[in-house]
Amino acid sequence: MGILEGKRILITGVLTDDSLAFDAAHVAQEEGAEVLLTSFGRVMSLTRRVARKLPVEPDVLELDVTVPDHMDALAAELERRWGRVDGALHAIGNAPPECLGGDMFRADWDQVASAIQVSAYSLKVLAQGLLPLFQAAGGGSLVGLDFDASVAWPAYNWMGVTKAAYESLARYLARDLGTHGVRVNLVAAGPKRTMAAKSIDGFSAFEDAWAPRSPLHWDVNDPGRSVGRACVALLSDFFPMTTGEIVHVDGGFHAVGA
Repeated sequence: MGILEGKRILITGVLTDDSLAFDAAHVAQEEGAEVLLTSFGRVMSLTRRVARKLPVEPDVLELDVTVPDHMDALAAELERRWGRVDGALHAIGNAPPECLGGDMFRADWDQVASAIQVSAYSLKVLAQGLLPLFQAAGGGSLVGLDFDASVAWPAYNWMGVTKAAYESLARYLARDLGTHGVRVNLVAAGPKRTMAAKSIDGFSAFEDAWAPRSPLHWDVNDPGRSVGRACVALLSDFFPMTTGEIVHVDGGFHAVGA
């Protein structure tokens, strides 16, 4: 019996089979979960295509986190199908190109605001929309995919600032949702050569630094399903008293100095 046996898990952010969210969905199904995915707009066809590569092909429901009606409709559909949600993975992030690469002065407020809304504020949107379904389950687990925001990274720029907001928001949500039995934790993943990473001007700086400095020899091309397994562990009942936490799955890079 898997550690998610009988659990109903919503997973956002699956775009390709190299997505970290895809790894989480794959491991979740292997561990017994019933999984639904979300996507939106023109990329829904990509998500549906890659969903066929999972052990059990899940349905893909529409969610654009910038459209309030989408969250309402998603919650209603989950209520109709499942009646409850035991866990959810937030793997949503996007920023205009001006927010990445170069320096901090390239982006204007509208571009920064877009990055913050999609990549940080959306955690609150998902938590609020799913709360009645978590309550119906008697509690649950909300897990978010993070990238360590404790330092300034090359090229990451406004997404680094956004991730700092994301980490802070997760702690406040953990405070407010704890009374409902809902845990909120983040997994700070090491870099992986995904479609999103390839769009970052200067991503090679991560590649050059990570492998030789991480104690466990992180491979940006193939870290295995280590991040997905950590997400699934936090979605399970194995950490009933852990909330507001950031779990680093980065080969130990965060712990090592220059």
